[in-house]
Amino acid sequence: MNKTLNEIAAFLGGDVSGDGGVSIERIRGIDEAGAGDLTFVANPKYRKKLETTGASAILVAPSTVCAGKNLVIVADPYIALGRLLSLFHPEEEETAGISEHARIEAGADVSPEAVVYPGVHICRGARIERKAVLYPRVFIGRDAAVGEASILYPCVTVYRRCLIGRRVVLHAGVVVGSDGFGFARPGQENIKIPQVGYVQIDDDVEIGANTTIDRGALGRTWIQRGVKIDNLVQIAHNVVIGEYSVIVAQVGISGSTQLGKGVVVGGQAGLVGHIRLGDHVMVAARSGVHKDIPPLQVVAGTPHMPHREWLKLEACLPKLPEMRGTLAALKRRVAALEEKLEKGPS
Repeated sequence: MNKTLNEIAAFLGGDVSGDGGVSIERIRGIDEAGAGDLTFVANPKYRKKLETTGASAILVAPSTVCAGKNLVIVADPYIALGRLLSLFHPEEEETAGISEHARIEAGADVSPEAVVYPGVHICRGARIERKAVLYPRVFIGRDAAVGEASILYPCVTVYRRCLIGRRVVLHAGVVVGSDGFGFARPGQENIKIPQVGYVQIDDDVEIGANTTIDRGALGRTWIQRGVKIDNLVQIAHNVVIGEYSVIVAQVGISGSTQLGKGVVVGGQAGLVGHIRLGDHVMVAARSGVHKDIPPLQVVAGTPHMPHREWLKLEACLPKLPEMRGTLAALKRRVAALEEKLEKGPS
């Protein structure tokens, strides 16, 4: 694809600084970009590379100046990059059709406008809506539903009665609706408590590879609209994740915990069960969250604490050996003074 810089700016609603007639063929990273390439600077720490990049043009934020470079000035370069990537690399439209090598049980309702690849198994009572795409080895359980234009990549498993909304993307190996980890007398008899609920995933959710979402013990585990979940995340039974929240890789969320809207949880964080995180809470990577967090808080550490307190704690850690030596020396001096006082004047 070839677009002039003026055409790109018009598409993005941005402004050109430099030669608007320059031709752009590709979008590449700032270090690799050369003639005919457009690159971007979204993080201020990369602004120093504006001078050295070989790109023909650069997406930048307002007030960015670089003499001799062609710039496209936009409100948010990262969002603009996303729009351009969709323009330059559009997704190939799948051809509707149901493979004769798919296994569809009697009583399943599969739209003829869906795309069902070989090796898919759809159980009775399941519903697959138009423009949904099911790649090989997808399994859809009894009475489950997959909404319009959702994409289920290879080896996705959707258990019985689980509900997948519209435009949902489930990457390879995602498991929706496996049993929650419910056992009575743990460590003794491990008596299984039947998990009879379901999972509901609302519209415009994307879930990364090999993430697992357990069905509710009773009622639902609920992933609300616009949530984005990374790879290798474990979400336990009856968890609720509020709209537009972001869960990064290797997070574990224990049963019946509720996250408000716009919550961001960093990688490898762990949340205990039966707690509530308010709207727009941010949890730093590798944190251990053990109790409720009010809205708009930023926390870090294990156990979690306000982020600023955690920063102070972390700043002290490298100094602990020196502080320990100083403390030991002070103890010796105090002991010597006490001994001198006990002996009295000489």
